[in-house]
Amino acid sequence: MSTQKETYLRIHPHDNVLVALQDLPQGTVITFDGQTFALVDKVAAKHKFAINELPVDKEIYMYGVLVGKASATIPQGGLLTTENVHHAAEGFHLGERKLNWHQPDTANFEGKTFMGYHRADGSVGTGNYWIVVPMVFCENRNINVLKEALVDKLGYKKAKSYEGDVEQLMELYQAGKSVEEILNADIQASEDKPNSKRLFKNIDGIKFLSHSMGCGGTREDSDTLCGLIAGYITHPNVAGATILSLGCQHAQVSILQNEIAKRDANFSKPLVVLEQQKVGTESELLKQALKQTFAGLVKANETTRQPAPLSKLCVGLECGGSDGFSGISANPALGYLSDLLVTMGGSVILSEFPELCGVEQELSDRCIDVETANRFMHLMTTYNARAEADGSGFYANPSPGNIRDGLITDAIKSAGAAKKGGTSPVTAVLDYPEKVTKPGLNLLCTPGSDVESTTAEVGAGANIVLFTTGLGTPTGNPVTPVIKLSTNTAMFQRMPDIIDINCGTIIEGSETIQQAGERILDYVIKVASGEAEPKSVKLGQDDFIPWKRGVSL
Repeated sequence: MSTQKETYLRIHPHDNVLVALQDLPQGTVITFDGQTFALVDKVAAKHKFAINELPVDKEIYMYGVLVGKASATIPQGGLLTTENVHHAAEGFHLGERKLNWHQPDTANFEGKTFMGYHRADGSVGTGNYWIVVPMVFCENRNINVLKEALVDKLGYKKAKSYEGDVEQLMELYQAGKSVEEILNADIQASEDKPNSKRLFKNIDGIKFLSHSMGCGGTREDSDTLCGLIAGYITHPNVAGATILSLGCQHAQVSILQNEIAKRDANFSKPLVVLEQQKVGTESELLKQALKQTFAGLVKANETTRQPAPLSKLCVGLECGGSDGFSGISANPALGYLSDLLVTMGGSVILSEFPELCGVEQELSDRCIDVETANRFMHLMTTYNARAEADGSGFYANPSPGNIRDGLITDAIKSAGAAKKGGTSPVTAVLDYPEKVTKPGLNLLCTPGSDVESTTAEVGAGANIVLFTTGLGTPTGNPVTPVIKLSTNTAMFQRMPDIIDINCGTIIEGSETIQQAGERILDYVIKVASGEAEPKSVKLGQDDFIPWKRGVSL
């Protein structure tokens, strides 16, 4: 996109629809490609309208790929809606390898480093956390007791609190105020008290990863849970871990230990493992957990930040609450950043397989070899078939918010979402919860659900997550900084408490995709070095939801 201010845009020369970059009233005269016509309908910003009449069953193209078919005749200048368009996507097959790509100029980042935590396996963390995790949901209460005992005392409690608000509401009630008076009251809470002094200077936090799995489900789910937890234990941002097991659950400690060995054969981090049915009383379990965890924290605190090359960055690419601008602003900006990192020897992870529907051919052709391409196509095919067998499918992926803001078919959403992956070859295709072992662009099979996908990307090794959103979402992660990027300026201004970077500048024409990509990478380096704290970290947005391999889109 050029920096010239425009009111509508054709994304790809083969597209037969235009995207409104601002609200366009009914009757607006459109001059495009040698013809002039008036809009039949009002077209809100982010939505699409037809360049020429689209009869029933006419194929609709965006981003140069098939994204739907007309289910009713759409006149020239007519608005595309769920009433006149249905999902459609091209089929895919094993094609020729298309590995040529234009590597971006990385001169502005030559010689740059970030300050990270170096681990024995050669990885480098952007943070230094201790994690406390249950093997099964039965231990969640004990996890919460440990949290209450450790977080505040050691100086890791977030300062933001609404206790003052509650106290004022109580005073109003005790004074006999009516419900209406309480609702209309102007609450002026006292200022937050600062955190107590942190005891361990080199530990960024103690994080508690409670969940609802480990037993009672399928063995597949309990086994993959063990793999996910192993991914977090061996993660470069994790200094050590405390694991609580009941003892009789499907997710056995022995399975976890095998999964740790798969990821790090020479694992040497402090690891506390306690089994309640062996220890005996709850009191003894918690006392041992506190003592051994504290001893582990003392050891973990010895690690300090040291310089590391940018090739040690592993960036997860994520989107949630997407809108019609996602595929033309924030997502392609991340695509350019991805290409920059790949050129410098780093790793990036593109996940959310339901949101790759319609671009399978391009991505499979970009796989470095036939085996990798076949694995990607197999995962896409079996995932969609499993969803359809349960009465859904990738076509059901867009949420009501997506549709309201211009993403009316899964293929439209997918074509824009895939832009996060840039243009470099696909070096590996991973199935959940596998770990990234190769530099370059990695495809990771996850659902489109942003918290489940972010949880999985971090389990695969992402030490930074870049998360684009057009509608706004607070998603974060316990151990990896999640940086939020808005696709439009209005949302950035409306939700400054959860958004870090505005990419609406691309839509407005004040910045190119390449400029935005470099600006984002500069911020990533600051976050990776501990010099900047993303909003999700400040808010303590510690989302952790393991994927149940049953259908989740």
